[in-house]
Amino acid sequence: MNLFDVLQVQHHFGNVPVLDNISFQVKVGETFGIIGPNGSGKSTLIRTMSGLLKPNQGEILFYNKAIGSYRKRDLAKLIAVLEQEGIPPLSFSIEEVVAMGRYPWLKPLADLSHLDEQIVEDVLKNLGLWKIKNQAVNALSGGQRQMVSLARAMVQQPKVLILDEPTTFLDIGHQMLVMDHVREWHQSQDITLIMVLHDLNLASQYCGRLLLLDKGYVQSYGKIHDVLKPETISTVYKTEVIMIEHPVQHVPQFLLTSQ
Repeated sequence: MNLFDVLQVQHHFGNVPVLDNISFQVKVGETFGIIGPNGSGKSTLIRTMSGLLKPNQGEILFYNKAIGSYRKRDLAKLIAVLEQEGIPPLSFSIEEVVAMGRYPWLKPLADLSHLDEQIVEDVLKNLGLWKIKNQAVNALSGGQRQMVSLARAMVQQPKVLILDEPTTFLDIGHQMLVMDHVREWHQSQDITLIMVLHDLNLASQYCGRLLLLDKGYVQSYGKIHDVLKPETISTVYKTEVIMIEHPVQHVPQFLLTSQ
């Protein structure tokens, strides 16, 4: 069953085209990766898929219904977005920021229920944030703030989690921590994951299917081995690469070669 049907979507800012005739599908329950060079339209695409931007042409169906026909509050119950910038260094505590993810489920002016508080507590404990829940977000490292952003998305309990470059600015330890938590949550909650990733090796290890964008066009789309071909990657990214097989997961991995 298709969760998203993206049908001939075009988007431009002024006279500058960003997305050109984009068509693909995302299936219910899968982990779908969007890759491509800087400026290829990845972030614009997921903003249209989440209902934040309206395409200039084409249509995006979500559960066979036009994404633009949903009320924002209803979409917030179904789709959570972890944006590239994460959360700003706010003076609120970790617990307060994470609890904001429950707001789509609350009645106007209502306080958190016991169930809401329990959901927040469970997520904070699962991500190792419970013991520091009272710390101000502006006192945290970039990696910790990214974990708080992930926690806020998780307590939203969406059917779809969209992550825009979730590992940006993170060291390899925090990269694996975030990606492993996301994968565990995907498996335990049976949600659909859509991830924009710069790192092709992470995309290969954590995604089931990929969409490769280049200059606003779909360059390639499908299973990992069909998209991540060395000749395709070299052409799109304009650099020579060496492809090897991951010794454990048996998926493509890329090494750079000097010119």
